Amino acid sequence: MLKGSNSLKIRKIHRYLGIFMGIQFLMWTISGIYFSWTDIDEIHGDQFKDKEPVYESFTGLISPDSLENKPSVKFIELRQINGNAYYWINKKTLYDAKTGKSKKGIDEKEALSVAKQYLKDNLIVTDIQLITKTNEHHEYRERLLPAYVISYEHEDEIKVYVSVSDGAFQTIRHRSWRWFDFLWMTHTMDYQGRDNFNTFILRAFSLLG
Repeated sequence: MLKGSNSLKIRKIHRYLGIFMGIQFLMWTISGIYFSWTDIDEIHGDQFKDKEPVYESFTGLISPDSLENKPSVKFIELRQINGNAYYWINKKTLYDAKTGKSKKGIDEKEALSVAKQYLKDNLIVTDIQLITKTNEHHEYRERLLPAYVISYEHEDEIKVYVSVSDGAFQTIRHRSWRWFDFLWMTHTMDYQGRDNFNTFILRAFSLLG
């Protein structure tokens, strides 16, 4: 037979465990309802973008074989940055597509130009900053760094991220995305990367449930 003190401890543990499980089941319910009623395109920020970025038609581009330092080309993309054409070679280096000279990343003006290609004209820039590192909970996690984060005057607190090394529009973040991210974290119970469905805590709760 259990002693009185041990019995009390077990009852307390059971009570607190029930509370924790109840909160988690409530979060699963809330997040499930939210996901089912949410337009995923709006979460991606499509309502703030133009349908398709407008690209110029470039002439006079040199052959990739004529680039500075003669890189062995295994991957190539043509990028438009501030009205100029660049080759993104081997997912590593930008080259001016007309002169062949390598380019060590983009500056603030060029980052703003890249963002403008994708966004609607009525969005007004309020700030631009360079970030060189993020933590596992940052809204710009697991993406190319360093990057410029561009803030806009809008009630949804819009931020756009443009990577420095390749001059690419990486992503857009806003209030609805942040709510989605938080609820997705509670739904998967992956409190770091968000997308791991095999965490110990999720498995434990599934067994206890």
